[in-house]
Amino acid sequence: IKTMPREIVNLQVGQCGNQIGTEFWKQLCREHGISEDGYLEEFATETDDRKDVFFYQADDGHFIPRALLLDLEPGVVKNRLGRSAQKDLFNPENVFSAQSGAGNNWAKGYAQAEQYDEEVIDKIYREADNSDSLEGFILSHSIAGGTGSGMGSYLLEKLNDHFPKKLIQTYSVFPDYKYQSDVVVQPYNSLLTLKRLALNADSVVVLDNTALTVIAEDRLRITTPTIDQMNSIVSTVMAASTTTLRYPGYMNNDLVGLVASLIPTPRCHFLMTGYTPIVLAAQTEDSSGAKSSGERRDNVQKTTVLEVMRRLLQPKNIMVSTSTKEGRYMSILNIIQGDVDPNQVHKALQRIRERRLVNFIPWGPAGIQVALSRKSPYVDTKHKVSGMMLANHTCMAELFKRALGQYDTIISRNAYLHQFRPEHAMFKEGNAEFDSCREVVQSLMDEYKAAENPHYTSWGMPPPNPTNDESDTRTKTRYEHERDNHQGASE
Repeated sequence: IKTMPREIVNLQVGQCGNQIGTEFWKQLCREHGISEDGYLEEFATETDDRKDVFFYQADDGHFIPRALLLDLEPGVVKNRLGRSAQKDLFNPENVFSAQSGAGNNWAKGYAQAEQYDEEVIDKIYREADNSDSLEGFILSHSIAGGTGSGMGSYLLEKLNDHFPKKLIQTYSVFPDYKYQSDVVVQPYNSLLTLKRLALNADSVVVLDNTALTVIAEDRLRITTPTIDQMNSIVSTVMAASTTTLRYPGYMNNDLVGLVASLIPTPRCHFLMTGYTPIVLAAQTEDSSGAKSSGERRDNVQKTTVLEVMRRLLQPKNIMVSTSTKEGRYMSILNIIQGDVDPNQVHKALQRIRERRLVNFIPWGPAGIQVALSRKSPYVDTKHKVSGMMLANHTCMAELFKRALGQYDTIISRNAYLHQFRPEHAMFKEGNAEFDSCREVVQSLMDEYKAAENPHYTSWGMPPPNPTNDESDTRTKTRYEHERDNHQGASE
């Protein structure tokens, strides 16, 4: 039975969001046999894929991405795109850039997004109205800069207001915590964005720069990874996570079904990814438009279903820099691509169970979900089988703990707050917004830790037999007020 495709609109926000978005569309064009200017290649005779999920056709027949390219400075969106081979791929009406930039300041990015609200929201509505059966939005951004964090946060809130019944998924790049950032207000930017990701997104795919750098150096043997090489890894993960939507099979054919299987409770919606084997394209284009050759690939000699699924569980293949050896998995979905016999999958799952390679939460179903997906017939790969993992794990609490630690260090000295005070009204009267964000992230961290406990299902609930009246009238935390207000708006 051929079902109607559920369209997804992509929002690329800020320099980082647009850079990984550009690589993502390159990958999708390759996989669907679409040229860099949007026309179907002569060899692209496969007709049972779902191009319509991410593309629509213009009157002259060429394919246009369902994407909005948004930035507060013209450097990446207009200047770089104008020099690239993809300059004719995107709808020029969907490209927005201001002139002043956000200066790596969340408050400035948020304030400018408010200023350009009508223009940007109009573009989003136009793209949404161009869909027959819109399923939701995917937003790609960084949480540490100015535009991706500030404008990205504003858009998350507005998408919830304007499209309360549509799913919102983000691909959020987390900063590299191993090195001192040039952006001194990065801890503020990150915390302010994390609050919006917790309250306004349905699913957050975490892309940790710390782990990505290690993967590039150790697995791909790149001494000094470039931004484009890192973005290529990210685009591979993004494309792989959408293969079941674009090459439909028996399950996980829509984004809602994909996300619902991974998120047992609404607040714990931060997902980690893994991919094996990783192969970087033989030719990459750097920020100046120059091209460099040389394929980089993982040192994997043989790819069986068992081997791929086993490797996906290894910490070195997971793109989050917290150890999965600590804590428990809440859910796992493996997307296996290639010509695979379902019997091989059953044997692999049985072997993983026998060897007890996965430690699941005690209060939920303990099992790895597997979705089989076809490979693109237009992309030649040296490996017979590849695998992508989406997982929900309680070790995400460690990421939030790092963010809180960095924030506490600079807020204790009231450092750099003068950069936020004049930019937006929410910062003029003290640190109430920062306190609110800290409480939300602390509560999120506590919930992920509590999920390891067998009694998690009653976590946060008042005692069943209160000893006095005060137990019944428990004061709501600011986080619970914000959550209830958000849920009320969604309804």
